[in-house]
Amino acid sequence: MNENDLVTRAAGVVGIFTFLSRILGLIRDILIANFFGSGMSADAFFVAFRIPNLLRRLFAEGSFSVSFIPVFTEYLQNKSKEEAFLLARVVLTFLVCIVTVITILGIILSPVIVRVIAPGFGGMGEKYALTVLLTRIMFPYIFLVSLLALFMGILNSLKHFAVPAIAPIFLNLSMITVLLFMIPYMRTPTVGLAIGVIVGGVIQMALQIPFLMSKGLSFAPKWNLRHPALKKIGMLMLPTIFGSAIYQINQLIGTLLASLLREGSVSYLYYADRLVQFPLGVFAIAISTAVLPSLSREAAEGDIYRLKQTLSHALRLTMFITIPAMVGLIVLRQPIITLLFQRGAFTSFTTIMTAQALLYYSVGLWAFAGLRVFVSAFYSLQDTKTPVKVAVVAMIANIAFSLALMGPLKHGGLALALSLASTLQLFMLIFLLQKRLGGIEGRVVISSMVRSFISSLIMGICIYFLAFKVFSSIVAQKTFHLALGVLIIVCAGLVIYGISAHVLGSKELSSITELLKVAKKKK
Repeated sequence: MNENDLVTRAAGVVGIFTFLSRILGLIRDILIANFFGSGMSADAFFVAFRIPNLLRRLFAEGSFSVSFIPVFTEYLQNKSKEEAFLLARVVLTFLVCIVTVITILGIILSPVIVRVIAPGFGGMGEKYALTVLLTRIMFPYIFLVSLLALFMGILNSLKHFAVPAIAPIFLNLSMITVLLFMIPYMRTPTVGLAIGVIVGGVIQMALQIPFLMSKGLSFAPKWNLRHPALKKIGMLMLPTIFGSAIYQINQLIGTLLASLLREGSVSYLYYADRLVQFPLGVFAIAISTAVLPSLSREAAEGDIYRLKQTLSHALRLTMFITIPAMVGLIVLRQPIITLLFQRGAFTSFTTIMTAQALLYYSVGLWAFAGLRVFVSAFYSLQDTKTPVKVAVVAMIANIAFSLALMGPLKHGGLALALSLASTLQLFMLIFLLQKRLGGIEGRVVISSMVRSFISSLIMGICIYFLAFKVFSSIVAQKTFHLALGVLIIVCAGLVIYGISAHVLGSKELSSITELLKVAKKKK
């Protein structure tokens, strides 16, 4: 099996379980929307939950994983499995010490952190106090997911993708269980939800341990600060703290500025982001997760030609799936939000406001997805300085765009600012990587993207006609008919896109067929 087939199969495995996780995540968010809507409790929970999540992506998945995997893979390829596992033990011991300190400091400094993250909440009052309490309860989540990130990095490097991909399912199941069976009986319901986050984190981490042991990894502490690979990981990790998670940092900026707007703005952005994260997580993150070990192996072997081929394949596959998802979200944004969230405390006005944010997030979906792949390429080459320089420029651009657009477009301007900044970041990374590698099969990628865009445009026109003409404005339908209508339209859109792509000669259809074969085998 060549690397392209390996990436496709691995992406299929990760995508299947990520899809299940996102479905459960949507169910979780539907329940949250029903219980809390976009009021004070919702804003407090979303801000508090975003803080450990930001740290998770910065220090765990965002910087640690992408720094550890290339070095660990290099040891597997050029040394031995025993030496690679010794490195893993050294890293595990060091990581436990570091994240323990971070967790303790985070709990102590939660009041200060909330003031910085959400200045619009003030420094006192019920909303501020609730946000601080929830932040303290959920801060240990960073400890749990930091260990999870290490365990997932080891398993992925060993070409084991299924168990790491399953882990997020248990976080959502934990939160759903709390929402259904605990929250209705609690005086402060959001506290129960925060406890559900911690329980889910424990299950996620514990799930990986038996499989690591079956691979031969020992969990006995190994303290060796002079291990050469530890320093190398640290040197790679420091700049990626800022560079690899720029999307999350920009979202944090959006949260900060949204807290200055009318109440509910934080929640509008959260719900819209959750819908954007669905295709982004199922496809783009799955592919970037699968491609990093392959790119790292090729970089360790010095095979730049194969590396460029693998990168081109991953990027074309990402865009083939992401572009129609972007068009679909833009056209069907209001029917989807109405179907998923509009009930209980989530009103029709909240739907309209959330749809505005979703529109502006969606136009940047292709850029969000492309960034995942290109950042993985730089990290596989153990180059973390270039992405961080580009990330700083993008962050400054996001702040400028946000300040310029939040006046006329309110919370929608914050979403559009992120899309514009991410697009700028993507173009900069493309230019720099192309310059470094002497080309990245740009003509092949552009040709594939054009075909995907034309097919998506045809699909978009057709589903718009179906949604707002044939169904006489689908949004006005009752829940059952709305669900049936959305299902029919989505299925029709997939068929139309597939036929259009086939007529235009999109080679990525064969890769999608391979993904479907993987899905069938997993049933």
